[in-house]
Amino acid sequence: MNQIKALAHSVYPQMVEVRRALHRHPEPSMQEFETTRRLAAEMDRLGVPYRLTEPTGLIAQIEGARPGARVALRADIDALSIGEKTGLPFASQEPGMMHACGHDAHAAMLVGAAEILMACRDSFAGSVRLLFQPAEETGQGARLLIEQGALEGVSMTFGLHLLAGFKPGWLSASTGASAPAASRFTIKIRGKTTHGARPEAGVDATLAASALVMNLQSIVSREMSPKQQVVVTVGQLHSGTRFNIVSGEAYLDGTVRCYDRDIHHAMPGIFARIVQNTAATYRCEAELSYEKMVEVLVNDEQGSRFVYEAAKKVVDDPSFATMGDTHMSGSDDFSEYTMAGRGAFATLGAGKSHPHHSEFFDIEEPVMTVGAAYFAQVAMDFLNASTQEG
Repeated sequence: MNQIKALAHSVYPQMVEVRRALHRHPEPSMQEFETTRRLAAEMDRLGVPYRLTEPTGLIAQIEGARPGARVALRADIDALSIGEKTGLPFASQEPGMMHACGHDAHAAMLVGAAEILMACRDSFAGSVRLLFQPAEETGQGARLLIEQGALEGVSMTFGLHLLAGFKPGWLSASTGASAPAASRFTIKIRGKTTHGARPEAGVDATLAASALVMNLQSIVSREMSPKQQVVVTVGQLHSGTRFNIVSGEAYLDGTVRCYDRDIHHAMPGIFARIVQNTAATYRCEAELSYEKMVEVLVNDEQGSRFVYEAAKKVVDDPSFATMGDTHMSGSDDFSEYTMAGRGAFATLGAGKSHPHHSEFFDIEEPVMTVGAAYFAQVAMDFLNASTQEG
């Protein structure tokens, strides 16, 4: 076992303590105040200098033995408005809030990596910047940290996300587009209410909304190449107030995911055409709101190679380190770092069976040793390679 892996195992109990403390007290995006205080306390414990960011989050920095390049490691820290049903002894104590995406473990792994890096400062040149980022779930946090200087002087940023349902300890990198762009749309349809026995006297918003759900799917099936990965999902449809009334209003709420930046930027116009024409077909009026939330995450090719080489050093089985294909998954505002500079994102298998954003979501905690070791290893490998090149 190499030194970094051994150190990761030695700091595992502390990572578990941090993860469970954050899990008990999840906080929503932009309100991660207690989470920030706990992470700041961990930096104080380790003697790592940091500064708080606004409104929440923090940026810390560890200096190596000699001057050199600067690399950044990012972990997100916000939770979701989901009521937990895991029954875990450390389950959320905050009604209607839960760490259902693994951000508690991401933060704990970066704390573990900080402890490893502090123990290995004589082994690398340059500096490692630690980004404890708020508001990933709303797509706002990365931009906020970048605006507050997160990437100043940074040559490469590395990120990591747990992936539930995948083999525990499996660590994958990929080049190019590796996480989809995400948008949110809301549509309000206005018709005319009438008695259910006299539909001709009204304008049925429910009928228009139902047709719109179907017509939006034609974007994927008839306007996009089968080679493109595009998803259009209507997550909510609300219409009507009573069984015998033709509804005069309907509301749709949904998301679009894709791996092509051109498609991402073309979607608002495509939606506007389909929404307006469908509503007009059913004599309704429609109001569309379309928000491009997160860009396509495009991994730097050289950065992905560092991810893969570091993964081979820290996984328990060589076959667990892969250069993987993309698959439609959750978007991530780590894409902002890859647009503002160079970056590479990895995925770490977390086991269990319930998916992300489920009220039963959980992880196999021992995978945090792999994640912490990876963070430290990839940072040191990149910095030492940069020093040799210099």
